[in-house]
Amino acid sequence: MKKWIVAFITFAFANLQAQTVTDFQLKDIENTSRSFSELKGEKLTLIDFWTTWCKPCNKAIPELNKIYNTYKDKGVAIIGISCDGPRSIAKVAPLSKSLQIQYPILLDIDSEIKNRLNLMAFPTLILVNSKGKIIWIHEGFVSGDAELIIAELERNLNTN
Repeated sequence: MKKWIVAFITFAFANLQAQTVTDFQLKDIENTSRSFSELKGEKLTLIDFWTTWCKPCNKAIPELNKIYNTYKDKGVAIIGISCDGPRSIAKVAPLSKSLQIQYPILLDIDSEIKNRLNLMAFPTLILVNSKGKIIWIHEGFVSGDAELIIAELERNLNTN
């Protein structure tokens, strides 16, 4: 049974990495329609799928702000995608302001983009190259994860 679970997880992860992010449009917190192609980075795009009620998500955001400020001039964009549903969507804009999120926040109220990518956990970070291919996935956020994200950005900036 354990071998089957490991094989399934390996297959699922490999399948997700082989995926590409195609252009999509979502509303931002100002109710303006924004597209992935408009917001993506020249070299890399880090997409953070999060919710207001997720404590690790809220812990990640200040670190993502720092990463954004370090890498935005190096061809890297960060896009936050809130997957809050109708009951908690009203909390996204106030939380974004209180956490001083500096990168764009889009609203995936019906989880269309999250489901299209078969994402299961919050937060989930996906790193996308300039061709739209998913090249790295990270679920959750604990102390030390910012260094992992930075290392992955550096590694992929050097290969792109």
